[in-house]
Amino acid sequence: MASDQSTPPARHDDPSVGEVIEYVKTYAKQETVDPLKRAGRYVGFGAAGGLLTGLGVALLVLGLLRLVQSEWGDVSGGKWASVAAYAIAFVAALILFAFFAWMANRTINRTILGKEGTP
Repeated sequence: MASDQSTPPARHDDPSVGEVIEYVKTYAKQETVDPLKRAGRYVGFGAAGGLLTGLGVALLVLGLLRLVQSEWGDVSGGKWASVAAYAIAFVAALILFAFFAWMANRTINRTILGKEGTP
């Protein structure tokens, strides 16, 4: 009777050490460098968008401050008109900040975390 021992199949193409090193380099680049490049681009566009949005909001609040100062300065006069103008601009800035924080949180929940709604 023939024995039940099976012999491993013969290898026709044994990879050389140089090929293995090249495969490892290619794999490392594919799995580490390329995703980091994509993430860096994502972070760069996010930072640029954040800076431009911040500049826009700052100019909007400054415009509101100047509007309130010029319109209320003639009506009420005194030192409280200046304080009220700054308080109104500050409250408007807080409202805008809260709105943008809410929108960012909503976007993160939908796109990154995959949540459709918060409980």
